[in-house]
Amino acid sequence: MSIPASPSPAAPTAPADAPVSPPPSRRAARRSIVPLLTRLHFYAGVLVAPFLAIAALSGLAFVFSPQLDDVVYADELYVDDIGETTQPLADQVAAAREAHPDGDLATVIPPVEPDETTKVVFSLPKLGEKQHTVYVDPYDNKVKGTLTTWFGETPLMTWLDDLHRNLHLGALGRHYSELAASWLWVIVLAGVFLWIRRQWTGRRKLRRTVLPDTNAGKGVRRTRSWHAATGIWLAVGLLALSATGLTWSRYAGGNFDIVQEQLSAQRPVLDTTLPGTDTGGEESGGGHHGSHTGNSGDAAYDPSNVDNVVEVARKAGLTGKIEVTPPTEAGTAWTVAQDDATWPVGYDQIAVDADTATVVSRNDFADWPLLAQLSKLGVAFHMGFLFGLINQILLAALAIGLLCVTVWGYRMWWQRRPTRTDRTAPVGAPPTRGTWRQVHPGAFAVGIGVVVFTCWAMPVLGVSLIAFLLFDAIAGLVRRSTVDAPRHTGDIV
Repeated sequence: MSIPASPSPAAPTAPADAPVSPPPSRRAARRSIVPLLTRLHFYAGVLVAPFLAIAALSGLAFVFSPQLDDVVYADELYVDDIGETTQPLADQVAAAREAHPDGDLATVIPPVEPDETTKVVFSLPKLGEKQHTVYVDPYDNKVKGTLTTWFGETPLMTWLDDLHRNLHLGALGRHYSELAASWLWVIVLAGVFLWIRRQWTGRRKLRRTVLPDTNAGKGVRRTRSWHAATGIWLAVGLLALSATGLTWSRYAGGNFDIVQEQLSAQRPVLDTTLPGTDTGGEESGGGHHGSHTGNSGDAAYDPSNVDNVVEVARKAGLTGKIEVTPPTEAGTAWTVAQDDATWPVGYDQIAVDADTATVVSRNDFADWPLLAQLSKLGVAFHMGFLFGLINQILLAALAIGLLCVTVWGYRMWWQRRPTRTDRTAPVGAPPTRGTWRQVHPGAFAVGIGVVVFTCWAMPVLGVSLIAFLLFDAIAGLVRRSTVDAPRHTGDIV
């Protein structure tokens, strides 16, 4: 025999026309940015991940290109036997000119190590940005070979570089890499925020945030744990790759150049004007690899002065790898520029009057604006040069980690698919639409301003975001007009 429950005090009855307040949990949900970030992270990951995977694979191939060069081009890059004394640079340049009578002498790069050859670079109009580099044995003036190079890169390195930057599709292909770099920071920041918010409660919150849950059973929970914890470890490196990659991208990089110009934060230009003359020469060095300076022909200078110019540069403190460029026209000086991208970097430049063996102007890396310094260091890091082999290993780890995170993300999507016999699907349902309505009005207003600025700074991100919003809106209209199916929310991270 059951005992009837005690009647509870009657609650006051609300008027029939009184507005019904939503439950507290729903009110809180309306004021949360989490659903919006979840949806953004999900769709950005699903749609942009293929481009990120391509960038990671091609970048992984490029990062070890210096070691590949040593194997493939050993005959050109290295001497057969190390001699006791080296020949004058002027004689080596003459030997290169004899083997390569066409084109203008662009630069001379003396060897740094005893087993390296001297590089004598010639510019030809038909090659455009590319050049011919003649490799000369500094001990006997023997020409070891000639390669078509691009800003100092061998044909193999150039091929891998083009693969990473534009998939060998020219200007059109650069959109892929800019799309990947533009969305990478969005995906990373949203994922980090969502995972920390989820895990940063209770005991051992740091451990649960940065380490995968090895006790989780098979399924989406374990996959999500590996996906998110690995992403936490990769976050800083991936953000650095996104930022440095965007600085030389087609559209965002162009806007970055505008900002540098407005802030007067560009790399200073070396003045190559000789004293007592009105003609000025310029040497700029922005962008991905820097730039080359052509000349109007060997008649504008005496090639035999190259030894004196190098001697002046060494006495002026330019150590390591240097590039010696002859005058571009009458009344201008020789330029000598360090090209050592390994930390501590060497990017100092001087202009040398060969007739008087004096330095007429100087441009030291330490005097560059901070933004120009950071940009140059960022490019060196992105290409794997800044910290030598350690930099290469770090980039390789980032690329492999990004590939793993991508695979785990798609695996979660598949694991979350409905499997009931009366309701199946090939993949899991996306997060619910309309999440922007749950954002606090103040945060929403700020977010609109951030989005507008971001779309200006990174046009590829803006165009792709608008395209997604239009597609999503159209898909929602089609779904509502065809069937009133129940929507399923998805908890991605």
